[in-house]
Amino acid sequence: MQRLLDRLRSHPWVTDLPLYAWFVFLAPTGSSSVPKAVLLVPYLFLVPLLWRRRHPEIVAVLIIAGVTAQYTTELWAYDRGRGELAMAVALYTLVRAGNRRFAALIAAAIVTLDVTWGLVWGVTTEQGAWLTIGATIPLHVAAWALGEFFRARQRLSAEEATKAELAASEQEARARAAVAEERTRIARELHDVLAHSVSVIVINAEGAKLMRDKDPEVVDRTLDTIGKAGRDALAELRRLLEVLHAGEAARSPQPTVAELRDLVAQVSASGRDVDLQVTGDAEGLPPSAALQAYRIVQESLTNMIKHAPGDASGQVEIDFGQGGHRRNVRIEVTNTGGSEPVAPRLPSSGRGIAGMTQRVEMFHGTLDTGPTRDGGYRVAANLVVEAG
Repeated sequence: MQRLLDRLRSHPWVTDLPLYAWFVFLAPTGSSSVPKAVLLVPYLFLVPLLWRRRHPEIVAVLIIAGVTAQYTTELWAYDRGRGELAMAVALYTLVRAGNRRFAALIAAAIVTLDVTWGLVWGVTTEQGAWLTIGATIPLHVAAWALGEFFRARQRLSAEEATKAELAASEQEARARAAVAEERTRIARELHDVLAHSVSVIVINAEGAKLMRDKDPEVVDRTLDTIGKAGRDALAELRRLLEVLHAGEAARSPQPTVAELRDLVAQVSASGRDVDLQVTGDAEGLPPSAALQAYRIVQESLTNMIKHAPGDASGQVEIDFGQGGHRRNVRIEVTNTGGSEPVAPRLPSSGRGIAGMTQRVEMFHGTLDTGPTRDGGYRVAANLVVEAG
């Protein structure tokens, strides 16, 4: 039904054809005594109505003029109904077009013509005059009501179309925002993976170079560390590429406590003493929260590798909290100042702290970073994790 109505609205001539047929083919019946001028009555009203949609005001004036000419002559005696119908159609068109002021003027003209015809031109008895007027006025009231109805329906359809467009635009905007957010997330992931792995590789390569003539076994262990760091980096990059191609479902499982221990052991293998303490219940933690905690530890250790002296020691403390509707995941990574001179620093992107801040904000948490009294550095993060 809706499809049929839409098609009729797009082809108004289809609905107008029966109306035009009335004015042309249903001429008044009569005998040979009917004046020939009566045959012109259908066209007197049909011709203006052909343009009623494009020029409703002009057509309404022409119809009123035609009815006036009909009523002031003897033509009304043969075909008055066609004039009333033409005025009703003109009134309906004006109201549906939203031109209520002009429609009110035309309605006043219609009432004036009908009352004048009933009392002066057409009917001799007063009772018959008022009966005739009472029979024609409802036709024009119905025309106004129909015009209001279809006008309201048209506005409702337009509002629904606008709402649909806005909903589509909003959905598209959300999709774009989701894509942008995902790209930002992947950029952070790439930064953390590459920064940590490359830092470990560079530090160990420089250490191996220094020890190549003193302790071949240390060199072998260092090369093993470099190889493992490279393989881990390739695995992480492969996972991120899978996310790019397959979407959210391609993410790896949440990092486990064992993976955290491997991360700390990797840093320890580079010559820095780092201790890990894990408390709380890691089971049931959402994968996204576990991933952010892992990345914060990774970035903190990367900064330690880049900026701390070679003899600086580190401490990683993670409290996963207890399962429930709401839990706090606390992360604290500190390193001492050390006594050796600080080696030339590795290049920094400047996004380490900014990236950790964004990760913490994802869980409405807090981040506190800064130097310690002994010349070291401290990173303390708190993630507020709520059950889905």
